[in-house]
Amino acid sequence: MNEPEQDVIEQNIYRAAAITMHCEKIGEIVARESQADMEKVKALRWFVRYGWMILLFGALLLAYGIGII
Repeated sequence: MNEPEQDVIEQNIYRAAAITMHCEKIGEIVARESQADMEKVKALRWFVRYGWMILLFGALLLAYGIGII
């Protein structure tokens, strides 16, 4: 191959490697954000599942403290 063609091929390989590296970094960021979102979903699911019981218990304690019950 000619020298200019070799330079073009090397530049293309370098660009491809750089693009791959950036895509991997973006993939890591997306994975971290996805994990954070899943943790938020788990917390919200817990509050929906058990939060009403905690609120009911708190209301009962308040009613008992005020003297309604």
